[in-house]
Amino acid sequence: MDLFAHLTSVETPLNGLSLLKGFALQYAPTLLLDLDNVTTQAPFRHMITPNGLKMSVAMTNCGQFGWVTDRQGYRYDAFDPQTQNRWPRMPDSFLALSSAAASAAGYSDFVPDACLINRYQVGARMGLHQDKDERDFTQPIVSVSLGVTATFQFGGLKRSDKASNIPLYHGDVVVFGGEARLHYHGVRPLKTSMHPALGAVRINLTFRKAG
Repeated sequence: MDLFAHLTSVETPLNGLSLLKGFALQYAPTLLLDLDNVTTQAPFRHMITPNGLKMSVAMTNCGQFGWVTDRQGYRYDAFDPQTQNRWPRMPDSFLALSSAAASAAGYSDFVPDACLINRYQVGARMGLHQDKDERDFTQPIVSVSLGVTATFQFGGLKRSDKASNIPLYHGDVVVFGGEARLHYHGVRPLKTSMHPALGAVRINLTFRKAG
């Protein structure tokens, strides 16, 4: 086995999508420490979709805005509906990584104001969807994978378009924007696996410019 197979490299498997393999590895220890602080203030929870279904992925947020879903719909909110407090400040490590990754993918002025934090356990998934609750679609999406390996799906502008399956390892970062900004994407059900730092869990940090 090649122990260096996932050191940092930039790939563009599809137009508008960049895969930065291993880009977050150097940030990971600090990210996980800062994540613990964020989730102490705003614990993970399973949100409810507008049609009343409980999401299999546990979520929380940090930054100026947080993405929420409930019976009233999908939206960004400056306040955590569970605690009635503002979402925790986005840690400096989160900001540094997201800006550096965006710059490496060609988006030099990206400064996120929202970070959605997803916790996947065995069997959890994210159905194909578009990120379209933001105001400015010229800003990219930066998605960081930590923990066990997941299969990321990236499709087209229609839900029915065929989706590519891309394995994401601990430390990988996906950036998509431009013509791919509104493409459908998702995550296949998480398979049983173990990671030395996170056990059988995958953490996904998704950075956006929401406001």
